[in-house]
Amino acid sequence: MPEAGKRPRDIVKDIMRVIEELNHLKDVDTILDRVLYQARQLTNADAGSIFLLQDGHLHFSYVHNDTLFGKQGATKHIYTDFSLPVNDKSIVGYAALTGETLVIDDAYTLDPDLPYHFNSSFDRESGYATHSILTIPLKTLRGNRVGVLQLINAMDEQGQVRPFSEEDVNYAPFFANHASVAIERGVMTRELILRMMKMAEMRDPAETGAHVMRVGSYSAEIFHKIAITKGQDETEARRTKDIIRLAAMLHDVGKVGIPDSILKKPGKLTREEFDTIQWHTVYGAALFANTTSELDVLSRDIALHHHERWNGRGYPGKLPEDLSQADTICQRPLAGEEIPLAARICALADVYDALGSSRSYKEAWPEGKILELIRSERGEHFDPQVVDAFFEIYDTIQAIKAKFHDHTRS
Repeated sequence: MPEAGKRPRDIVKDIMRVIEELNHLKDVDTILDRVLYQARQLTNADAGSIFLLQDGHLHFSYVHNDTLFGKQGATKHIYTDFSLPVNDKSIVGYAALTGETLVIDDAYTLDPDLPYHFNSSFDRESGYATHSILTIPLKTLRGNRVGVLQLINAMDEQGQVRPFSEEDVNYAPFFANHASVAIERGVMTRELILRMMKMAEMRDPAETGAHVMRVGSYSAEIFHKIAITKGQDETEARRTKDIIRLAAMLHDVGKVGIPDSILKKPGKLTREEFDTIQWHTVYGAALFANTTSELDVLSRDIALHHHERWNGRGYPGKLPEDLSQADTICQRPLAGEEIPLAARICALADVYDALGSSRSYKEAWPEGKILELIRSERGEHFDPQVVDAFFEIYDTIQAIKAKFHDHTRS
């Protein structure tokens, strides 16, 4: 609940400060993480989830649970993939349908005459005990429906579950309505990037929305693992993770400058054709030449250097400022830590996903063979710390792969 003794004006001031922080975040997943964290702080809730409204359904989009997953988050659980209809049968569906905030003191004593009911399957499978629930429709100040925020098990000072208080019920919806604007903006940003990649997909069938979502998510989670392992401040790590996810989604945007005869060739490329396709790294980086933000910088670094190799045998290498003087694409390959970290991460993410995907010219590799190659290329193609982080979060990698399967756009 709001801090004891705080005046309403001070609580509102704190909420507006958080809203201002949300306005500096770009990726929808990072925004959802922050919104859920702050809503739980405001009400002292042990757990919670957010469902986003897409195509007339509520899609499970983010989750926290301190009891089950710890305060570091529920990494693989974030990528759980399921949806619910907007109707009066479920608690979140009813909130989305009616726009009403629902306050439930104990899910297990819910009035059976109500149209909605509590689904206890998660509790049975996990051993968790859901009691108090605060379910808030996410609506922008203009009235646009974004989704539903659900907070679970408010805790008292002794760590015991309590009902959500009157203050919780007053302040949490106030926060949620303002936060909905940031969520809507994050959804629009991701959709804009997916539309950009749809343009690339028209040129190169391999550049699907699902592929870029996977590569972006792999890259974000690998970076986060490396950052936490190195002891980086959690707030700073999440801010950079926010940007890397979007930048990695744009890794191959430069392919729009490559001729169709090469991009869509079903067989093996000739040496000359391969020399040409290497230029997609330069074309992609050129889109972010006039950098105005950290997102531009990381997008440029990843687009230009995601085909570099740790051992210095990649491309495009260090290019002359006047590209007209470049007789070959690769002047001097970068190696080791010369390669930007974000590009080293995306290099592994892209190779892992490409090998596991079917193309017109190849079958998908078996998972075991891909993992064997990644291990063998540790210290050769790939940065050793990136490989180590990849395997440490392999359960999350698999959850991402399952959620963003082919033919999935968002």
